[in-house]
Amino acid sequence: MLKVGAKAPVFTADSTKGPVDLGEYVGKQTVVLVFYPGDDTPVCTKQLCALQDNYARLQQKNTAVFGVNPGELGKKQSFAEKFHYDFPLIADEGQKIREAYDVGKILGLFFQQRIVYIIGRDGTIVYAKKGNPPVSELLAVLEAHGQ
Repeated sequence: MLKVGAKAPVFTADSTKGPVDLGEYVGKQTVVLVFYPGDDTPVCTKQLCALQDNYARLQQKNTAVFGVNPGELGKKQSFAEKFHYDFPLIADEGQKIREAYDVGKILGLFFQQRIVYIIGRDGTIVYAKKGNPPVSELLAVLEAHGQ
């Protein structure tokens, strides 16, 4: 897992909302980057639905939200439509984004770990946590960083 203060790797990838170029957000918006193990699984659905439920609050803080995992884009599209996610789910084909962000695999197996990063407008990581932190914690971090 990358540490707070590290420069966030930029990437370009396909998502449920079209191509995403993380570099376009540097200097403009804070980014919440959520690495989750699987599409349409119970815990991942709960985590992403909590973000969706608070999406307007996150947007008010000039914050972009992205979910990331190595699953195929078609499955992500179905998952996003089923739960009406307004934020993009990124298809990490080749797992290059996971590797760049030092996201390990659960027990070294197939699924990636669950990690949430918040990237400040200056492109550095201001928050990094394994697991499923409550959205209230993410909002508090954004508030503390002037968002």
